[in-house]
Parts: sequence; C-alpha cells; structure tokens
Amino acid sequence: MGKPTGFLEYEREESTAFPIEERIRNFNEFHKPLSEKEQKCQASRCMECGVPFCQSGMMIGGMMSGCPLNNLIPEWNDLLYRGAWKLAYERLRMTNNFPEFTSRVCPALCEKACTCGANGDAVTVRNNEYSIVEKAYAEGWAKACPPKVRTGKKVAVIGSGPSGLAAADQLNRRGHSVTVFERSDRVGGLLMYGIPNMKLEKHIIERRIRIMEEEGIVFRTGVNVGKDITSQEILDSFDRVILACGASDPRDIKVPGRDANGIYFAVDFLRSTTKALLDNGLSEGSYISAKDKNVMVIGGGDTGNDCVGTCVRHGAKNVIQLEMMPKLPDERGANNPWPQWPRVCKTDYGQEEAAAVYGSDPRVYQTTVKEFMKDENGNLFAAVLINLQPKKDEKTGRMMMKPVEGSEHTVEVELVLIAAGFLGSEKYVNEAFGTKTDARSNIASAPGMHSTSVERVFTAGDAHSGQSLVVRAIRDGRDCAKEVDESLMGYTNL
Repeated sequence: MGKPTGFLEYEREESTAFPIEERIRNFNEFHKPLSEKEQKCQASRCMECGVPFCQSGMMIGGMMSGCPLNNLIPEWNDLLYRGAWKLAYERLRMTNNFPEFTSRVCPALCEKACTCGANGDAVTVRNNEYSIVEKAYAEGWAKACPPKVRTGKKVAVIGSGPSGLAAADQLNRRGHSVTVFERSDRVGGLLMYGIPNMKLEKHIIERRIRIMEEEGIVFRTGVNVGKDITSQEILDSFDRVILACGASDPRDIKVPGRDANGIYFAVDFLRSTTKALLDNGLSEGSYISAKDKNVMVIGGGDTGNDCVGTCVRHGAKNVIQLEMMPKLPDERGANNPWPQWPRVCKTDYGQEEAAAVYGSDPRVYQTTVKEFMKDENGNLFAAVLINLQPKKDEKTGRMMMKPVEGSEHTVEVELVLIAAGFLGSEKYVNEAFGTKTDARSNIASAPGMHSTSVERVFTAGDAHSGQSLVVRAIRDGRDCAKEVDESLMGYTNL
C-alpha cells in the first residue's frame, strides 16, 4: 500500500503543537494539522509490509497490539496518498463509527504496532485519520444517511459514552428505532465531561450528534435511569436494553484526613471545568478551581495528566503528580519487543506544560499518601507522603509496592485530585435492572457475549469490561449491537 519506497524517502512528520506559553492560555485544541500535500507524503510511508499488525487488535504479552476496531489502515493510507479522500473516508467509516473522536484521543495502538516502527519511526496513522475525517466534514461527505427501512423494533441505550453511541449508531443503521438515555445535561458521557477540551473540543461531539439525530436516533438528556425512570418502564417500552453506563464508580484513597475540604475525584474536577466552560465561559465560582493553589494529583494515567494540564490552565501555584509504581524505562526493554505495546515512560502534554511552568517534571514516583492534614475549619493544608519500594509478597509471590519505613515527609497542598481509576459501574443501575456483576464489579455476561443475567438486557463498554480506551469502548459497542440485532431478527448483517 502507499508508495513502495515512501518509508525510505520521507521522515515521519506529525502535526505541530502550539508553543506551551501560548496554548496554556486557553482550553482549545492545540495542534496545527499538516497541509494536504504533507499528509499525502506521510500516508505514502505506509509500506507493503505483508502482515499489517497495525490493524490486528490482538493481545500480545497481556496488552493490546494494533487497532481494536481492525481499521483498514493500509487501505485508507493508500487512498489518502493517491488523493482519493472520499473513498478513504468511506473505508474509514466501515470499521470506525467515530474517527473524529479516536483521531484526537486514542493513544494510537496502531502506530505502536506499525512495521515501520520496528526499525524506525511508525507511520502517522492517527494524524492521517484526522485529516481524512476533517476533509470529509469540510467537503460535506460526513452527513446523515437515515435507514430506508425500519424494522419496528425499539432499543434503549442507557449511557451516551463511546460504547453507547457506537451501539446506537449500528442499530439505527440496521433500521431499529433507538433511544439513548443520558443522565447528564449533554450527550457524550466520558467524551463530553471526562476528556478536557484541549484533547477533544465539544463542538466536535455535537457535530456528530446532530448527524445521528438527523438519522433518527432520539437522545433524552437529564434522565437518570433507575432514579428518574424505573427499569420496568424501560423494559415495558423497548424490545431490548443496552446498559452502557460506564465504569463511573471511582477508586478512593482511604487514609486519615480523607474528609478534609479540598479533596475531589478527578472526574468531578474535570467535569466541573468543562461544564463551566460550556455554560458560562469559566466564570469565577462556577467550578472547582486550582488557581493559586498547591495541587497534588494522585494517579499517573491519562486522567491524572488531564488534571495536571487543566490545573496549569487554571493558574495553579504548583502541581505534583503521585505515581505508586517505579518510573518506566525510556526505551523498550529486551523483554518488550515490537509489536507489543511499548512499556516505556511517556511524557504527555500536561506534564510537558507543568515542567515548563514550574521548572520540573511534576511526577513523583514510588510514592503514596499516608495522611491528609486539615486545619480547625476542616480545610486541607498538607499531606504526609511515604515512599514505596517493590517487594515480593510472601503469600502470593507477586511483586508488591511496600512502604519504606522512616520515609515519611510532608508537602504543602490545598487541592487534591484523586485519579486512581474506577471500580466498575455505579451500583444503583445494576440494582435497578437486577443484573449480576463479576468479581471486578462489572456487569456480568457470558465470556465473549454481551447478554446479561436479565432477559432482553445487554451491556457494553466500560460497564461491561471495566475502564479502558475510547477505541475499545467503540469496538465493544459495535459487538454488542451485533448481538442485539441477532437476538431481534434471528440473524445479523452488522
């Protein structure tokens, strides 16, 4: 695919990020796309590798390698190189319902498995995807295509995150009548309120939702199923129900002083900023503010990094980010060969910005909180931290992070953001429908299936498999839609 010698003739070139001092002044996306000519050159680097690991979506070494959606990457890279933009978009949409989302927020598992990356720099797959889908919107190719025939079947989707939207999109294409219930005031779930504008501006979501509405999907916002409307009402009104309500039960940090004022879950902090931006332009007093505060983010993942970047934009006095585990190596180890996911240290945009503003990388490794300290008014003013070291557990034989005696130290902090992951879906939804859960608090289903313990009720996305990537949620939503369609029609062509 592409130009046979393209990977030899052209170096990898990505879209350029705006200077840090410029981009931290606002909450806008901050990359300048390449020109069409430059993007064609990048697409030409896609080599005729024979086995395109980029689209494999396999588990290798316990981690996903390649695109979980099995995107036809070599095909649309070739079409992009040849200037067949519309055909490239059509091939892209065959496997991916929302390339405008994944081309912005996906960590590009495809690129980590690219054959070019085995001995050099991978193809700019994510940038290529971005250029294709934005060209499609500019040219009017990304438009509503309502189904010509309706089946008479009705499906309710609970939750409008990436899995719920993907399932709704697929089932609507099939001709079923789909209603999506969302408890928030806006559609999008994790996409809307869990991912900052810097990574995904919200008009991008609204643009796609308008198309889905034109295609016949009904969105009911501000409806909390299990509280505002009963599960029985849903089951009485719809032929099938999909629970795609996410893994929104955050993992807490249970140490003395946890009840101090100034400690929030990361998802609540990010939501408050995004909602204030959309509602009132981030007017003072309308959101959880980090301005002029010493901030501590607990958790080294993507959500923690998003908190760091948001705090920088708020005007925080200082930001540190705690990570329990040791720092990963800067380069692949011998025990982590291509095309495995590279277990290497990644410095993301928020950490880059914090380093530039505060003078050093905000991450503090092998450290956790032992105690939060509060004043007589209950306000947080400091935290006692303790260092950790890896030690083998005598009972299990597994390596565990254990406290280092005598390593306690105190840091000044007025705002703590807990980004320690999630424990599964919130219990009230499961209890409302009576679905069973597994050992990880996810909604249980048979292996490889999406049907729950309750007849006519299915599950998809993070609620089904636990906290994961947007691209994997889309795939799970598509797979769930296929199973629902087959249960309704006796066969499926999805």
